Amino acid sequence: MPNDWHLVHLGKFAMGGVGLIMTEATGISPTARSTQRDTGIWSDEQGHAWKRIVDFVHDQGSVIGIQLWHAGQKGSTGTPWEGQEYVPVADGGWEAVSAGTRAFGKLPAPHKLTQPMIDEILVQYQDAARRSLQAGFDVVEIHGAHGYLIHSFLSPITNTRTDQYGGTFENRIRFVRQVVASIRAVWPDSLPLFLRTSAHDWVEGGWTSQENAELARILLTEGVDLVDCSSGGITPDIEYPVSPGYQVPFAQEVKEHSEMLACAVGMISDPYQADEIIRTGQADAVMLGRELLRDPNWTLRAAGELGYDIEWLNQYKQAKRKS
Repeated sequence: MPNDWHLVHLGKFAMGGVGLIMTEATGISPTARSTQRDTGIWSDEQGHAWKRIVDFVHDQGSVIGIQLWHAGQKGSTGTPWEGQEYVPVADGGWEAVSAGTRAFGKLPAPHKLTQPMIDEILVQYQDAARRSLQAGFDVVEIHGAHGYLIHSFLSPITNTRTDQYGGTFENRIRFVRQVVASIRAVWPDSLPLFLRTSAHDWVEGGWTSQENAELARILLTEGVDLVDCSSGGITPDIEYPVSPGYQVPFAQEVKEHSEMLACAVGMISDPYQADEIIRTGQADAVMLGRELLRDPNWTLRAAGELGYDIEWLNQYKQAKRKS
């Protein structure tokens, strides 16, 4: 359940002037989560709890999105600070599911989804989107990256199916297209729908940036407004060249291949770096994660460094002394 911790955690970004705040991974069902402590929006009670947080963010002048998520092969673990080991069913865990049966690292092999199970998950996505609308969220982002369920269908590394969901590019993107359609059936055309992807698997024979850009071109006509380009996560032993802005070219490739809006993420921490990405047209938006965790007022500090007037909260402004 979202609680006071989430209100303070997300609320402080609104107080710091962040334009769009994202809840991050929010489970569409109890068994869609990665850890036992992950929040979700599979019940009306959760929807009501989220509304309190959404209302506060709106009161501060920001907008807020919710990241709808199914963890797939990475389900039923403890929290990262507890070691993120597998939690068996006997201890309150659940059986993970995926496009195929390839295990992620030390986790048990997931169960391969059947058609009835896929149909049920599509309904769960739709119900979660409906509750998100009722809670007042401004944006829905489908989490299709980092080895989670949607990514497990996209990547040939984990998708070894021989039915209508496996093999060809058209088959491997079928599930995410169905998720988009199920959400758009209840999510208004006037509100944005984002998709977060791992634009590249960094593994030979895996999902490629070219496929990612082609997926963006297709989904532009099916209701997705922006692709949020991350990478990796399909297996635990990947090595790739991490450096500031290393994923920006993936967003640029989406822009060059389609008219889809693209967002750059990953090791973007400097105001001038973020500004250059937008000004030079490499991406249409920039999202920050760790840097905002370190400094919830990053937006205000960045505005000052870039020469704009800083508009602090009234409560934080220094009162003028009377002479």
